[in-house]
Amino acid sequence: MLQYILLGFLNYRSQTGYELKQLMDKSTSHFWYAKQSQIYTTLKKMEREGWIASRVEAQKGRPDRVVYKITKSGLKALEDWVSNPIRELDLHKNTLLVKLFFSARAGREAVLTQLRLLRNLHQQKVQLYNSKTRNVIQEFVAKRPELKKDALLWEATRRFGELYEQMCMRWLHETVRIVEEKF
Repeated sequence: MLQYILLGFLNYRSQTGYELKQLMDKSTSHFWYAKQSQIYTTLKKMEREGWIASRVEAQKGRPDRVVYKITKSGLKALEDWVSNPIRELDLHKNTLLVKLFFSARAGREAVLTQLRLLRNLHQQKVQLYNSKTRNVIQEFVAKRPELKKDALLWEATRRFGELYEQMCMRWLHETVRIVEEKF
């Protein structure tokens, strides 16, 4: 998956590994996260496959920087991947649900503390989606108006995140109430 995220970003413009990481942190990290080391490893693999090409740019007083550019082969790989429909849902791993599933022995107050803490974390995430994430989309499109169609889909993913977090908060609120009343 990471290779397609990187191709997607390189489709917009040539970038360094560091720039790609920064862009991911502001956008796709809400639903797909990668460490800097994973990004560099994946970029090397993609270059071996011919999906990207790199050039070294010298900098005064700083280390040289490697800038990556998508190739025709990379564009084709991205187009093929985007065009291939999803035919089954991803399996989910959710630490909260596993922990809650086995938490009866922890006691009522420990369970409530955990649930309330998580509700606050989800609230913070909603606020992030409604401020910083929304602003990043608007700022990017202001600089690159030709990406208005892309921005519609970026906004759709932002909205999914917002609704998902609200759903989690609702579920946590209901679960707190159940634990308070019946546990």
